[in-house]
This record gives sequence, C-alpha cells and structure tokens, in this order.
Amino acid sequence: MPYTYMGSMKARPGHRDDVVAILLSGIHSLPAEGCSSYVVSVSDTDEDTIWVFEIWQTKGHHDASLQLPEVKEAMSKAMPMLTGEFTSQELTVVGGLGR
Repeated sequence: MPYTYMGSMKARPGHRDDVVAILLSGIHSLPAEGCSSYVVSVSDTDEDTIWVFEIWQTKGHHDASLQLPEVKEAMSKAMPMLTGEFTSQELTVVGGLGR
C-alpha cells in the first residue's frame, strides 16, 4: 500500500513564498525516487502556514528521499526561514481518485 505523509510548517513572516519556492524547486526528480504525488499548498486563513501532501510507493522510498543531497540542501536553505512549528501525520491510502 502506498505511504502518505501530510505536514504543515510555519514560515517566519514574509518568508512563506521563499520556502514554497524551495519546496517546489526539486520536484521533477521525485517520481524517479518513488513519489507519485507531491503537493505544496498555502493556507487561506494563515499567511505563514504551508502544507505539504506526499504519496510514495512505500515509507522506505520516502525515508530514502530525505537522504538525497538535493533534499538535504533544500532543507538547510528553508530551515532558517521557518519558525520551528511543524505538524505531521503518516497515513495509509485506502482509496480515492488520483495516483
């Protein structure tokens, strides 16, 4: 069954769009790493909150992606622009529409 990760992060005021750009900068390589869906969204009610929704072939694929040099570099660029407020949820896909 596919592995799903959903999380939110709060950007420091004025940095949301910069963090979003970093999160979206390497998405073209994700399918080859086992990712079938990677969606970055911004909150309509909180101008500093960013949501990320990911679907991977397995949890192992997701975990391995976090060790990629480009992912580590992106995380190190984004971290100073974040407040440290994060939420996360691991899910199992049981049905629906899409990949």
